[in-house]
Amino acid sequence: MPDAVVIGAGPNGLVAANLLLDAGWSVEVLEAQEEPGGAVRSDRGVHPDYVSDVFSAFYPLAAASPVLARLDLAAEGLRWSHAPSVLAHPLLDGRCAVLERRVQDTCVGLAGFAAADAEAWENLYRTWSRVGPDLVRSLFTPVPPIRSGLRLAAKLRTAGGLRLARKLALPVRRLGEEEFAGEGGRLLLAGNALHADLAPEAAGSGGFGWLMSMLGQSHGFPVPVGGSGALTAALVSRLRRRGGVLRCGERVVSVVVRGGRAAGVRTASGETVGARRAVLADTSAPTLYRDLVGEEHLPSRLLRDLERFQWDFATFKVDWALTGPVPWTAPQATAAGTVHLADGLDGLTRFAAQIAMGQVPDEPFALFGQMTTADPTRSPVGTESAWAYTHLPQHITSDAGPDRITGRWDTREQEAMADRIEGQVERFAPGFRRLIGARRILAPTTLQAMDENLHNGAINNGTTALHQQAVFRPTPGTGRPETPVKGLYLASAAAHPGGGVHGAPGANAARAALRAHGLHALLHRAQRV
Repeated sequence: MPDAVVIGAGPNGLVAANLLLDAGWSVEVLEAQEEPGGAVRSDRGVHPDYVSDVFSAFYPLAAASPVLARLDLAAEGLRWSHAPSVLAHPLLDGRCAVLERRVQDTCVGLAGFAAADAEAWENLYRTWSRVGPDLVRSLFTPVPPIRSGLRLAAKLRTAGGLRLARKLALPVRRLGEEEFAGEGGRLLLAGNALHADLAPEAAGSGGFGWLMSMLGQSHGFPVPVGGSGALTAALVSRLRRRGGVLRCGERVVSVVVRGGRAAGVRTASGETVGARRAVLADTSAPTLYRDLVGEEHLPSRLLRDLERFQWDFATFKVDWALTGPVPWTAPQATAAGTVHLADGLDGLTRFAAQIAMGQVPDEPFALFGQMTTADPTRSPVGTESAWAYTHLPQHITSDAGPDRITGRWDTREQEAMADRIEGQVERFAPGFRRLIGARRILAPTTLQAMDENLHNGAINNGTTALHQQAVFRPTPGTGRPETPVKGLYLASAAAHPGGGVHGAPGANAARAALRAHGLHALLHRAQRV
């Protein structure tokens, strides 16, 4: 019997398992899919000569994560690669806002929109340089972040703390208006805010847009060499080298609770896997509480709060094997790993408003990835392994476009939505469709079938909005990995600090389990060796 059972071999589950192993625990990881990784997987499913990232692709949060840094995944063979430019947002008139690798180059580009915006961007980055590292450490530790929070508070006092707090609470549209005279800087902030489910007019979207923009400026948007699966492979290699057990194709159907304590799990095959000390769940909060634990073991208040749990937007993704580079009208987009496609800030607002009304957007905001540009190993020279995804309502009420998409996601609807995304790309890159050698469609239902944590394509395991963050995540009064069942810990992005590939929810859950057994200090000593 292992000391701990981890449900799910996504990045958070694998991080949690590795940290428990570092502290001397025996660990068994059970994964329902036939391969590990959760939403961090790559394959050659679009074309045998092209490596495609099936889900996530760019990893600024991983690059900044102190959790992943301490795991030293380079020792397991993980290598990172960067596109020449981090991110681009082209406009239909040929102008293009570009987040460059060097802050000076970003400033020069933004000055083309308005001369004063070079200094405005530099000021935002100067603030980030003072508080960013402590802010990241605070975000990646359990609520309340005592030590890192104290360090951050001291830095904030010298960085105009109340004014910065106000700035981060602003809607990103307002933040852009206050900081930038031209459209370029505003686009970079707003496009980055919509990596989550935050509309340009949502409170706190300014803070998220600033965070992602500054991470891109300081760390880039790196990709694992050879595909996103290389990150998972490094985590699995480390786990096995330290004696951990990973079993794929083993679906957990319930948590065994005895005397109010998690004693193990049962699998779909009928096997009971006991756990001497803890069970850690890299699952969604509704799945853990409603399906795996059961209402009889939970307080009624938690069950009522779960009825108000809000998923983030659904996601629709298309992968392509392109026979040549994308023919962007704005040439600056050619060197960017990530490209944002929307008709300016008003286009982003219109897109978010349609989703809020339950409509399938007629001109979808597309996040476009040029993976061979970021990592030349992804496809043959002169070609591009590419993808794009867009957000959709969780519950579709109507189609703002002409295709009568309802959310059934039969073949007709999938093809129509993929064509709509390609039409959006074509507006900014005429001739794009002629380059498509092969494509793969991943509808919301397909994404969920491949990773159950992606509920109808929700990639953040719950909304990023302020009402479901920190002490409100996943329900009010939680914010920590501990659950009402002793020895059971929530180790997924459903817990604070939420979505993104950074390992913090898994690390927080592992440390909570170790603390419960007086072994937290042992982990720190093990990681210093």
